[in-house]
Amino acid sequence: MPAFRFEALDALGKSTNGLLEADNARAARSQLRAQALVPLAVTQVLSSGAAVTGMGRFSGRVFNATGLAVWTRQLAGLVGSGLPLERALTALSDEAEDAKQRELVAHLRSEVNAGAPFAQALGSAPREFDDVYRGVVAAGEQSGALGVVLERLADDLEARQELKGRLISATLYPAIVSVIAFVIVIFLVTYVVPQVATVFTSSKRSLPILTILMMTVSSFLRSWGWLLVILIAAGISLLAFSLRNEAFRERFDAGWLELPLIGRLARGYNAARFAGTLAMLAGAGVPILKALQAAAETLSNRAMRADAMDALVQVREGAPLASALAGKKRFPGILAMFARLGEQTGQLPVMLERAAKQLSAEVQRRALQMATILEPLLIVGMGGVVMMIVLAVLLPIIQLNSFVK
Repeated sequence: MPAFRFEALDALGKSTNGLLEADNARAARSQLRAQALVPLAVTQVLSSGAAVTGMGRFSGRVFNATGLAVWTRQLAGLVGSGLPLERALTALSDEAEDAKQRELVAHLRSEVNAGAPFAQALGSAPREFDDVYRGVVAAGEQSGALGVVLERLADDLEARQELKGRLISATLYPAIVSVIAFVIVIFLVTYVVPQVATVFTSSKRSLPILTILMMTVSSFLRSWGWLLVILIAAGISLLAFSLRNEAFRERFDAGWLELPLIGRLARGYNAARFAGTLAMLAGAGVPILKALQAAAETLSNRAMRADAMDALVQVREGAPLASALAGKKRFPGILAMFARLGEQTGQLPVMLERAAKQLSAEVQRRALQMATILEPLLIVGMGGVVMMIVLAVLLPIIQLNSFVK
């Protein structure tokens, strides 16, 4: 049964709004009149994955990554405690503070009340619930262990967010220091150096080489800095446009993996995500071929995604998963090792989950190590550049002072 959002007036003329379920808009208005309310606006929400209003569809996401993990954890707790799915969705809809989230959950509840499987109801909002999410839920419904599967899904979402958060926190400080250093250097070179240099150029005496070099750089930036900015912006735009081509994107991502430090981080991060998703899907009872395809599609690196899809072809032809992954050098060897142990012991999901945890821990360790090294290097580098600028200003003063003496 569809869900409708309404705005109405009560007997005292006070405006009220909320959600209700009805067969159509006319039936929704009849329900409001039966409650002694005067309907002002009645609109159906979330038809075909987006809310339908008189002005069109809502734009933007309802859940961010953290919000989806929290919502999944709440739903898992309610379903796992024995509460029917429809009542669990009702409780989450009533407790939702955001209007869009309330409408989304009300729509899911109405679809479930109409007899649709929960995974099918989630499919009406594909922007919020991707193929992996829906596949895990479908497997949980088929196995009769939806609460357990939702708990596992919430764990995976939270682990993914934790890993991403640690990577961001490890690189945030070096990025801020780099931006501040760049701004300071540009300000000194384009404003401070010319102001001081005019004092010495008027004396018509030979200047130190460092001062001449700094004045040349300053003059170039002041005269042609706008062109340099345009060229950089054009290069970034050209790169962004080229990345839309799948063949170029795959070559670019393959080259990215070959970088000394960042490449290893990217390889480990994607491998951890792949192993975690594959472990979750296989543990939920999803067939291995379908799980492999879904896990491959979660990889942001196109080169590693191509390797994962090639491994899928080999598994479909009868090759063991460990052998298929072992032939892909972009995936860490530890992933194939744990996959082999899982196939030999019959505990593939458990071993893949261990591999994902170990890879995640390794990525976090390397990210923190890289940040620890970069921080002092950036500070020393910034200090060195500022020292050169200061020397370029002070050397003529020292030279002039010695000449006066």
